[in-house]
Amino acid sequence: MKISKLSKSARKREFQAVQVLGEQLIELADEQLNNLALDETLLDAVLAAKTIKSHSALRRQKQLIGKLMRSTDPAPIQAALDGLGQYGHQEKDLFRQAEQWRDRIANEGMQALSDLFAALGHENQELSDYAKAYLAAPNDNMRRQTLRKIFREIHRELSSKMHNTAL
Repeated sequence: MKISKLSKSARKREFQAVQVLGEQLIELADEQLNNLALDETLLDAVLAAKTIKSHSALRRQKQLIGKLMRSTDPAPIQAALDGLGQYGHQEKDLFRQAEQWRDRIANEGMQALSDLFAALGHENQELSDYAKAYLAAPNDNMRRQTLRKIFREIHRELSSKMHNTAL
């Protein structure tokens, strides 16, 4: 029985894919990296790469990360990165929804606010106060500041609703 050996080109492609996966780790926040349960040496190399400013030094550090990734099982790391990517899409959708509700409240006033409360399933007194303050704002600067507050409160409410339904 003959055991087939990967060609040199196939091994090189495999190593490059693992290095690219390792390079994606550099883009993550420190908290996300700590949640991945990486090998300590690999984690140190990734954290060091985040601080490097020199292009050539960063390239060498990425090569080191790729070398360290060869001895690590890439499947759990890839699964975790895929999960974080899905979380990122949810956050973008949430941000977009908050922007849409904010714009509706700015354009339609209290009717849009009533629609938001119906969608949330409860009323928010702070949001009502902000909407009234927006309508009564004497100048554009005050309206912009109030719209930011409205957005933050809507985003908080939608985020809370999303996390509660996910549990």
